[in-house]
Amino acid sequence: MGHPSVERRRVLAAAALGREPGVPGAGSEGGEPLRAVTGEIRDVSPHLIIIETPEGGEERLVIAPWATAWHGGDTPPADLPMGARVMMRTLRDGRVVERLWAETIRLTGTIVSIEGRRDVTVELDCGPHRGHRTAVIPYRATGRLRVRHPQFEPGYLFDAIGIRKDGAALALLPATSQPAYPARAVPAPPPAYAGVQARISGTVTWSDIFDAEERGVGYPMVERSDAACADAGVSCAGLPYLAIGSLLQVRNVCASRSANLPIVACGCLAGRFCDRCVECGTSPRGRIAELSPTSYVELGGELITGCFNAQIGMG
Repeated sequence: MGHPSVERRRVLAAAALGREPGVPGAGSEGGEPLRAVTGEIRDVSPHLIIIETPEGGEERLVIAPWATAWHGGDTPPADLPMGARVMMRTLRDGRVVERLWAETIRLTGTIVSIEGRRDVTVELDCGPHRGHRTAVIPYRATGRLRVRHPQFEPGYLFDAIGIRKDGAALALLPATSQPAYPARAVPAPPPAYAGVQARISGTVTWSDIFDAEERGVGYPMVERSDAACADAGVSCAGLPYLAIGSLLQVRNVCASRSANLPIVACGCLAGRFCDRCVECGTSPRGRIAELSPTSYVELGGELITGCFNAQIGMG
């Protein structure tokens, strides 16, 4: 017999724990709802963008006069290239675009090898679910990345934001200050976290490994048998074990927005980062969830910032 669906798992888990199963989706706080829209640019002007959606349809959206875009650097929305894959944050029922990110990727993993003197090529082990990726750091970005990654050698963690260009993955911005320990030496959670807490604070990030338009969470402390992953269950944030399909309430403290999101992936790589987010104040150490880009943007996150201070609880 196969695994039950995510929805079925959620209902079964709620019944076993004696609570309501919860409903996926955005919470009521935070003002006007945000909607993330993704697709490939078919036409763009200062006032209008036409995209092909992942399903092959077409969407026409108005670009707000104050809208900004990023494609390896800040750029006017009308200058984005045709055919580029774009993620947009929209208002007013998804019809008005206020922020665009084109061909934006995130390169997160353990350094395997480093080659080159000017343009540097970094081979990354992105964990058991994601395999290896090759990142190219252009010469102009090496200084900025090296300042935030002082342990630039195999065995240490790496996390950068960049763009796809001509078939290559370019790392341009550091997404974090590199943890000082090797990837296999994650600090243990502090004793103060013993026991079950209603809400846990820490850092929430995003990853580009999710499907287009997918809404969900990668979570570090999934049951190893559930995730079929020997690397699961590592975190310095003292998280409880949860099953794939559990509903997690994620709140962006900086933007006062929340959503109930299903755990759809094993976040064992995120669990190795015992870092902080400093977007509004300073979060406690530890990545407590890794969101799909769609969920991250709809909670008010900026892709090129890379994190927001968050609280999580059971949805």
